Amino acid sequence: MLHFLPAPVKGTLAVLLILLSTLILFPFLIVFALLKLILPVIAIRKGCTVVLNTIARVWIGFNNLVMNLLHRIEWDIRGAQHLSREHWYFVTCNHQSWADIPAIQYVLNSRIPLLKFFLKKELIWVPLLGVAWWALDFPFMHRHTKEQIAKNPELKGKDIAATEAACEKFRYTPVTIFNFMEGTRFTPAKHKRQNSPYTHLLKPRAGGSAFVLGAMGDMLHTMLDVTIVYPGMQQVGIWDYLCGRIKTIVIDIRTRDIPEQFLGLDYENDRATRVEFQRWVSDLWAEKDALIESIRSDDRQGA
Repeated sequence: MLHFLPAPVKGTLAVLLILLSTLILFPFLIVFALLKLILPVIAIRKGCTVVLNTIARVWIGFNNLVMNLLHRIEWDIRGAQHLSREHWYFVTCNHQSWADIPAIQYVLNSRIPLLKFFLKKELIWVPLLGVAWWALDFPFMHRHTKEQIAKNPELKGKDIAATEAACEKFRYTPVTIFNFMEGTRFTPAKHKRQNSPYTHLLKPRAGGSAFVLGAMGDMLHTMLDVTIVYPGMQQVGIWDYLCGRIKTIVIDIRTRDIPEQFLGLDYENDRATRVEFQRWVSDLWAEKDALIESIRSDDRQGA
């Protein structure tokens, strides 16, 4: 409807509208977060969780409406037909830009349970956001360094145990855990510095995903292997997304069963399984790299 506006104007409008919706919805989030915190009744806390997740989905849905109002993005979505909000999912994706998250939310919002990230436990003290993350049941990681464990051997294994306890609430409520395996955004400089064996990807960091599966392996059996490509654009920023400079977004979703031996794995102590897991991740990344090359090649031929 407002596609004709100059890109900077559309970007500014998008920011203002998203900020407005945040200011409207955040007080409701805090109210139900406080109710959940101070009332120890399980039924009330579960009810608050449902309301809080709904508030988050409404916020994402409004953001998507803003994008549709301001921009004409051609969405090429593959493999989203059989997703369900009644399943538990582990989602991973290649990481090119901060635009990746809102783009993935655009596609997956209301199709699967709300995306949640593992966060460092120190982040719970971030003003306002820490309360929001806690209210939305984002799992907080309890990780000890090798040095800390060397000084105090009793800490060994307690990080997984603490995280399993934090994730206990997910046993009866479907959840989606999201993780960028690369750990950081792709740039040519990082790619060169890593001497990455892939053309379009950085090396995956298997440890973070293994930690998730170690803590939640009895709940997470299905992976959504997401590949995102911005055809015709080598470098993409969140401002490009907000301004509507991105004309096409390809999101390929491949549903994969997570091999049974990786569910609940002890990544640090089981060397054989660790090597097998790293090989499995490397194979996934090689396939993803080939898929990105295929999508970009089709785009070059069609240009």
